[in-house]
Amino acid sequence: MPTDHHYNDLNNDLIKRDAEVLWHPYSAAPAPIPPYAVKSASGTRLTLHDGRQLIDGMSSWWAVIHGYNNPALNAAMTSQLDEMAHVMFGGLTHEPAVLLAEKLLAMSPPGLARVFFSDSGSVAVEVAIKMALQYWFSLGRPAKKRLLTIRQGYHGDTFATMSVCDPVNGMHHLFSDLLMPQLFVKAPQIPFAGIWDESEMDEITELVKARHAELAAIILEPIVQGAGGMRFYHPQYLSRVRALCDEYDLLLIADEIATGFGRTGELFACNYAGITPDILCLGKALTGGYMSFAATLTKAFVSEVISQKWPGVLMHGPTFMANPLACSVALASINLLENSPWQERVAEIEGLLQVGLEPCRELPGVKDVRVLGAIGVVETSDPVDVKRVQERVVERGVWLRPFANLCYTMPPFITEADEVKQITSAICEALS
Repeated sequence: MPTDHHYNDLNNDLIKRDAEVLWHPYSAAPAPIPPYAVKSASGTRLTLHDGRQLIDGMSSWWAVIHGYNNPALNAAMTSQLDEMAHVMFGGLTHEPAVLLAEKLLAMSPPGLARVFFSDSGSVAVEVAIKMALQYWFSLGRPAKKRLLTIRQGYHGDTFATMSVCDPVNGMHHLFSDLLMPQLFVKAPQIPFAGIWDESEMDEITELVKARHAELAAIILEPIVQGAGGMRFYHPQYLSRVRALCDEYDLLLIADEIATGFGRTGELFACNYAGITPDILCLGKALTGGYMSFAATLTKAFVSEVISQKWPGVLMHGPTFMANPLACSVALASINLLENSPWQERVAEIEGLLQVGLEPCRELPGVKDVRVLGAIGVVETSDPVDVKRVQERVVERGVWLRPFANLCYTMPPFITEADEVKQITSAICEALS
């Protein structure tokens, strides 16, 4: 049988070869912090090449809500492979795409009528922005070509999406002179469970009043601001923004790529405010983490105006749009979610995160601890030492990916109570 020494040699060799040829996200090349080499994954666990097992507290960047190697999702992909792995969507259609679109429209906030598929969350937001701009162009109002958003937001890494990420604290200030100029207001300050104060709306209301003639849309992440700071804000803010868009003739784009499919405790974060955006962006957990896939949903009036006015088509067309494998596994993932007690699981995870992370509040350098649904966040006053914290949590059998001044977890919905406790304990000990 292979020895531990054998596995360590394989592990070290793989990491060495990685350093010679690969460029990792948000990293130099080679990566200054060597990556951990994963051999396999099942359930909530990652098995490294050196034999160690880690509980994945990140759901692979928030996508793997059902865990790894799920039999139902495996079966959906295998079955679809026997039919067709891919076919172009220009001039053709197929049952998995139709079924998935019908399912998404049935489960999403009421009033959405059309689905445009793409291959990543950033592209889904790009498509949403193009829809909004082309809508006003088609109506003969080309001056409405700017977007308004809130600071501390994150919407992706492509050029249009970078333009609506936080211009100061975001990751894209290097490109600021090249981006579409957008309008920003301060991020909502009243927390999710705080006491609403109408003065929260003063800045955004004044700006919309003054500049609505040039604004195409307001775009924001509903309730939870993700990679821009992992902040949770009051649902009334979202409700009031919806009313503001209606009053001043703006479209509302909701980026639910991180929050969609139950992560916050609601199927969609928009449900907390009881609103429907004009355009909704979905991704990440759409396929349960199996394939890169995304969708942009819109109300009928948006698609009708674009389709009936010159040039009469939406100017976008991804090569792998509505890939049958992705559609099939997404449909299976949604069915798996709907037929599971996901609300109870997320509520249980929420309670465990609240209890388990609360001791961090007393640690030196910790600024805040906050939890919503299956999202647990510890915010520190200074940037986290990523290498040190990762080493410490890995030693405790947990995988996390801290960034900036945040150490957070978004575990799969199938994570057991003892595993959640192991995650929270690892965070507290790593930050001690």
